[in-house]
Amino acid sequence: MRKKWKQQLFVYLLIMSLIITLGMNVQPLHEIKQTATPIPATALLPVPLPIAIPTQSPNPEPVPEPVPPAQIPVTVNVSEEAEATTPSQVPNPEENIEEINIEVVEEPVHTYEVTAYYLNVRTEPSAKSKIIKVVEKDTLLQVTAQTDNGWLELKGEGYVHGYYAKKQKDEVSILSFSGSNDDAAVSIKSTADTAVAAAVPQVKKILPVEEPSEPTSIVASDSGLTVEHITQIFDGTELAGHQLEEAILEIEDEYGINAYFTIAVMKLESGNGKSRLAKKKNNLFGLNAIDGDKYNKAFSFETKADSVRRFGQLLSKHYVGKGLETIEKVARKYCPANSNWSSLVKKIMKSDYRKL
Repeated sequence: MRKKWKQQLFVYLLIMSLIITLGMNVQPLHEIKQTATPIPATALLPVPLPIAIPTQSPNPEPVPEPVPPAQIPVTVNVSEEAEATTPSQVPNPEENIEEINIEVVEEPVHTYEVTAYYLNVRTEPSAKSKIIKVVEKDTLLQVTAQTDNGWLELKGEGYVHGYYAKKQKDEVSILSFSGSNDDAAVSIKSTADTAVAAAVPQVKKILPVEEPSEPTSIVASDSGLTVEHITQIFDGTELAGHQLEEAILEIEDEYGINAYFTIAVMKLESGNGKSRLAKKKNNLFGLNAIDGDKYNKAFSFETKADSVRRFGQLLSKHYVGKGLETIEKVARKYCPANSNWSSLVKKIMKSDYRKL
């Protein structure tokens, strides 16, 4: 132990002597940089110093625990414009509600009864438009408007030709509301005194349009034929390629002349489009071909389709319009010289039906 203390004392004395020696040769800083003598490397050797071991304090001061983020106070600078609104400043939503004016518009809905045995309902007011369904005779239809060319616009969807529907006496009006309220109730009133709360008549029966109707002896009826059907019937004959399909359906919708009947009379009178009148005068029905001078007295037409339209007009005015509603009755006036005319027409109609 004493030896250790002697060694430490020797080291201290050595350090003190070095300090005294160096202190005697102290020079200004700017002179030291110019005349500084290198210190021997041996003088820079590390000197062992006593190591002080820290001891634990008997009463250590407590270390503050970290504050959770939720408990850290946050100072927020709120500007005058962003200050909280007091209850007295909260806007009243009722003050900003705009007054909505609901206008009651009366939409008349008329009731029509179908008079044809079968009536096509089409997508547009035209005989060339697509057939979407077929309704039977005595069916009640709701009609909202009538076009300039005589078509009736149905409530909901579709058009039918007005020639085949008869307006009923009791009309029905629907009150609709125009405005932003789409859920407004709809009121119904009837002009009939005994039907104030009566419901709007509904369509009695709708037939699906899948197959054309089977032909009958009734001239004023709906065939259910389309342009594609008639094109198939004309295939392989001289009647194909003359745009007759649209004209045939046009007179069916406008005058009620069954398309099967029109095609059969056309085939019989023109020899399937091969007759002289058909080729030279575009007369497919022998119209005004009076005995004795048939060719010269027969009507001439610019196109074959024009002769179809004239046939529809004549049948509607002078035959069906006068009560001749069957093929047998039409035959007695149309071709009295041929007693087999009606049976030949019906035979062609059945043959065409089987082709489809």
